[in-house]
Amino acid sequence: MQNGEQDNWSASAADAYYGFSRWGKGHFSVDPDGALCVHPMADSQKIRIMDVVEEARQSGLNAPLTIRVQDLLRKRVVELNEAFAAAVEAEQYPGHYQGVFPIKVNQLREVVDEILDAGKPWQFGLEAGSKPELLIALAMLQTKNALLVCNGYKDPDYIRLAMLGTRLGKKVVIVIEQPSEADMIIQVAKEMQVTPIIGLRLKLSTTGEGRWSTSSGDHAKFGLSAPEIVSVVKKLRRAGLKDAVQLVHFHIGSQVPSIITLKKAVVEAARYYCELHKMGLPMKYLDCGGGLGIDYDGSRSNFDSSANYSLQEYARDMVFNIKSVCESADVPPPDIVTESGRALVALHSILVVEVVDSIAKNDEPAPAPTTRRKRKEPQVLKDLREILNGDEHWTPLERFHDAQQKKEEAQSLFSLGYLDLESRAETERLYWEICRRLQAASNVRGYVPDDLAELSPTLADQYVCNFSVFQSLLDHWALDQLFPIAPIHRLDEEPNVEATLVDITCDSDGKVSQFIDLEDVKQSLRLHPLTPGKPYYLGIFLVGAYQDIMGDLHNLFGRVNEVHVFLEDDEDDGYYIEETISGFTTDEVLGFIQHKGSDLIRQMKKQIDRATRNDQVKPREGMRMLNLYTQLIGEKTYLSTAGQKKPRRKRAKKA
Repeated sequence: MQNGEQDNWSASAADAYYGFSRWGKGHFSVDPDGALCVHPMADSQKIRIMDVVEEARQSGLNAPLTIRVQDLLRKRVVELNEAFAAAVEAEQYPGHYQGVFPIKVNQLREVVDEILDAGKPWQFGLEAGSKPELLIALAMLQTKNALLVCNGYKDPDYIRLAMLGTRLGKKVVIVIEQPSEADMIIQVAKEMQVTPIIGLRLKLSTTGEGRWSTSSGDHAKFGLSAPEIVSVVKKLRRAGLKDAVQLVHFHIGSQVPSIITLKKAVVEAARYYCELHKMGLPMKYLDCGGGLGIDYDGSRSNFDSSANYSLQEYARDMVFNIKSVCESADVPPPDIVTESGRALVALHSILVVEVVDSIAKNDEPAPAPTTRRKRKEPQVLKDLREILNGDEHWTPLERFHDAQQKKEEAQSLFSLGYLDLESRAETERLYWEICRRLQAASNVRGYVPDDLAELSPTLADQYVCNFSVFQSLLDHWALDQLFPIAPIHRLDEEPNVEATLVDITCDSDGKVSQFIDLEDVKQSLRLHPLTPGKPYYLGIFLVGAYQDIMGDLHNLFGRVNEVHVFLEDDEDDGYYIEETISGFTTDEVLGFIQHKGSDLIRQMKKQIDRATRNDQVKPREGMRMLNLYTQLIGEKTYLSTAGQKKPRRKRAKKA
């Protein structure tokens, strides 16, 4: 990089390119040393992310590393409740807001703990969608008058468990998702002599948007149609449970990008609420479900990975539209419930990965003339050299098409035995050199033909990162969800390498080749060249929702290391690590698939002993082999990088 280029780069340039201020909501900045900082309270208090990474590394916790910024998590809970409180006050709304956290978004104990503690002043509750989640919620939710909303498919045991909470004095709402659940509720209520609080989930005609649009509409998996609602209400009335129906629930889908969709849904749901009230049911709550979006790319648009509204606008629209519908129907407005999960937890979690290698399209230098064979050069090589140096004779698009033709010709000649390996290698080198020159020239032109525009992602380097997309970034692989990605250091240097990311699994889908952009989706990301012997770290942001829970064990890469960070004024660096959680060892992961490390070690020892008796290996060598095998079963599943501290090897015991 030339000095002039370096002088034109700054912290503001890094912010503009990576979008920290656009998607970070005031929580991220670049300091003068080029280090990325997180501001948990969106004020002057900050934590250098590299400081956290280095402290964790000194404790033996290397990347991949999840950093949970707990103060930021708490702030999101406060912001949600304060936004609704402000909307209720501004609209002079007669009811109040009472939110719940859907723990399916992130069931980790430390996450649920922080949310419940931060939400106590507002009686913030929980939502469960399965028996295991309900077991968690019943034990952890101890805030008086907080709601516990029970969604999902149910069996009698699920309903008994919910009514157990009712017997303990908790406000447990059993939401009927399917008509058959009404019969189970009636039976269990009679059996346990409990009067439950019942909710009805609506199957709205309003359809959602984005990746989860099928959560509503006629073909939705959950919810009651209008005829089913009438039938269920009659059934509950006959069973003497008419007064138990107090809540109407709807869910338009996760990550709804457009506020218009949410407005339509809440108006339709409010109409259902009013009609049920007129049928004589003691309605009290309108549960608007989830859907509150996160602006992953900072574009503030109705793109799938964005949201064209703010938290404050969302709260105002929910309150205003519910009030308007109820007033027009002369029905007392309900208490408003939302199940916002993604909006609460996404921002607080940062996944830090280390780049361990790079893969570039053939960038080998041209062979020195003295090393070339003294023989006639194949015509295909001569043609490629002429294309490389013939920029005055053809248009860029002609040169590209001719180069493609000659590359295919060389491949055919090689397959048929008419081109040797060295010549084949030189044709590939020349082809990629032509592509690089065409791509560099296209950057300074206006209109670029589609074929040439594709050169940039084609030529991008692949940065190999020590993590698994399937374990830590499943939504990107499965749903093309975009997450902000950026270096967490060296941001005072101009990045000049176009790159995509690949993980260390043996699956070609283990990659990140789409990145956030204001206008579209970028096919590559500008990063810094790797420096031998020095680590290079990237942060993947807004990963606190679902990614911790939904990851799989592809290639048996387990859960990553984790640290929980809090602000602390008394510390020189402004923070402290409150808790560390070590990622899965190989032995732990093996247990998930019915293998025992001790059994594998025993089987390996038998084989080594046999090899020793047969003089295939010497006794000391055999013990070293067994020690290595034993040691690796107890270590983490990810790559051991250069800066990683190695634990002391344990000597295997003789049988």
